[in-house]
Amino acid sequence: MNSSVESADQPTSAGTASGTPKVGQRVLHRRYVPYSHAHYAGNLVDGAYSLAAFGDVATEMCIITDGDEGLFASYSDVQFRAPVRAGDCIEIEATLVRVGSRSREMEFEVRVVARGNPERGESAADVLDPPVVATTARGVVVVPPR
Repeated sequence: MNSSVESADQPTSAGTASGTPKVGQRVLHRRYVPYSHAHYAGNLVDGAYSLAAFGDVATEMCIITDGDEGLFASYSDVQFRAPVRAGDCIEIEATLVRVGSRSREMEFEVRVVARGNPERGESAADVLDPPVVATTARGVVVVPPR
């Protein structure tokens, strides 16, 4: 899994948060969806796969901004827009959209950036340009008081 963070803050040192959480901060993960996660015909994975990925990027966001993993409080407006399949390469993005005293509201998006293409060969795959937006949501995470 790859990860990147975009922020106006300076790079963080090990074991410390970057400081004040800022609206617009983003965390991006990329990962391959293994065939062991296929749940339905056509190698489809269930929607919970995207929600778990949202939890992962939210956890990293909270570690970066608050020095704590935080706890997910709620999801809202979850939209399953396109399938995620085993063999896909996906990127999962969290963007901080609201900062409360203990709450952090984020927008999430799963994009399929590459997909297996068995018609061309057993291990063939194609980069999707543009990526396919598969799942979107908003969520709220709470962190301990500072």
